[in-house]
Amino acid sequence: MAWIYLFIASVFEIAWTFSLRFLSVKKLKALQWQGFFSHWDNWLVLAPFAGYVVFGLGNIYCFSVAMKEIPASTALAVWMGTALIGVKFVEIVFYKTPYDWQQFVYMGFILIGIVGLKRMP
Repeated sequence: MAWIYLFIASVFEIAWTFSLRFLSVKKLKALQWQGFFSHWDNWLVLAPFAGYVVFGLGNIYCFSVAMKEIPASTALAVWMGTALIGVKFVEIVFYKTPYDWQQFVYMGFILIGIVGLKRMP
């Protein structure tokens, strides 16, 4: 069950990373709280911040639950490796970031390390 929590923590980390992409502190500071609910644009400014908070807290919670059964060094390596690969795939699929075959080779090395760490007693 701890490995499932670790995977979910990685998914939250990926979502948290992309919430930062859309977060604008400058726009948050400029929000007009009077009549907030009457303007759709206010929600568009607040949504990335809400994602930042929710995904960050979900990430911390799931990661802490996983670390109760998985050694910290293994949990950290697997969590960061899966999040790194997930961020790269999201960038390629949704943001059309350029890539080449060598990146997939190195991501494969990361996956081999993750599988190796998971298989250790």
